[in-house]
Amino acid sequence: MTRVYIPATIEILQRLVADEEVDPMSRTAFAVTAALREAYSSGDDEELAEVAIAEAARASLRLIAGRVAEGAEVFHRRAVIAADVDDVTPRPDLDDAVVRLPAPVKLARVASVHVDLAEAEPDVERAVAAVDEADLGDQDAEFVLGDAEDHVLAWYATQELPFLVELM
Repeated sequence: MTRVYIPATIEILQRLVADEEVDPMSRTAFAVTAALREAYSSGDDEELAEVAIAEAARASLRLIAGRVAEGAEVFHRRAVIAADVDDVTPRPDLDDAVVRLPAPVKLARVASVHVDLAEAEPDVERAVAAVDEADLGDQDAEFVLGDAEDHVLAWYATQELPFLVELM
């Protein structure tokens, strides 16, 4: 069993509660992989898990940006679903922490959810607008992403998830 970190949005969390499963885009998630361990000369599994969560949170920005580009109303809060999954496939060709999930993830496999608090919304909104430029190496855009990434994601137990999405 592998702990994976699935990039999400508030809307994805709402569907997770309603459908009791999540099928991430391209079944992509992040985890502490052998390639991630090799990329860091030091750090225990807990520290490496923080790296994987940060990668998933950045991917959450991309999901939000995609919805904004479609003209959808969105919540400007990053979200990451932590779940325990069997048979993940590492994808070091994409990045050191990337894994492919074998199937949709059932709510029963979700260990916790990590979500930005309301005060992060202005920084996340600016980061959503800058994420593509940052990916292309724009240093100013990378600073904008850094402002959003400075916000620590709040941790929620699985049983708190229905209340969290109801309050949105």
